[in-house]
Amino acid sequence: MTHDPSTTIDPIDLAIGARIRSRREALRITQAQLAAGSAVTFQQIQKYERGVNRVSAARLLQIAAVLKTTGADLLGELETHADDLALATPGAMALLTAFRRIETTEIRHAVLAIVQSLAADAPALGRIPFDDARSFQRPAAH
Repeated sequence: MTHDPSTTIDPIDLAIGARIRSRREALRITQAQLAAGSAVTFQQIQKYERGVNRVSAARLLQIAAVLKTTGADLLGELETHADDLALATPGAMALLTAFRRIETTEIRHAVLAIVQSLAADAPALGRIPFDDARSFQRPAAH
């Protein structure tokens, strides 16, 4: 079986989609509201946010206007580094969304300390299969 490069999602498209989603969620705008303001369907917004469809320059500027930001902010830096694509990492948006819901500063600091500790020990943990937040299974209570 050969790999079709046209079906591969470009990391830059993922990063742009993640920035769109992050900004939309920060403004508490639904995908349907963003779609209406951008003259596309909400399904198209879903595809942009997942990086499945590439956003044209004209559409990116329309989306930026609805999100009260600039096209440059949604594009990010021209040079891509591993950290620039952090929001495109599977599970990153779910983690960020849950983290924003924590209201207590002390709990946020505790969660951050836990995540940083796990990140420091990541090579020792091995690869954890985590394709997205919906596939996450909580350990059974003992």
